[in-house]
Amino acid sequence: MADFTISLAAARINANLTQEEVAKKMQMSKNLIIDMELGRRDLKPQEFSYLCELYGVSKDLIRLPAASPKG
Repeated sequence: MADFTISLAAARINANLTQEEVAKKMQMSKNLIIDMELGRRDLKPQEFSYLCELYGVSKDLIRLPAASPKG
């Protein structure tokens, strides 16, 4: 594992992408991207792989948010 990790949102920002740009590339709504970044929606393995590739970072550098309790 890496000595440090960054959030999904930080990786996106470091890649100079907006949530809207990522949503278009993934053919999703911006709200789904927001939910992924906040841990309100689980990432499918293929989505995570695509985001890492899109952001240009290794999977082990990304710190995924803990899933929020469903209420």
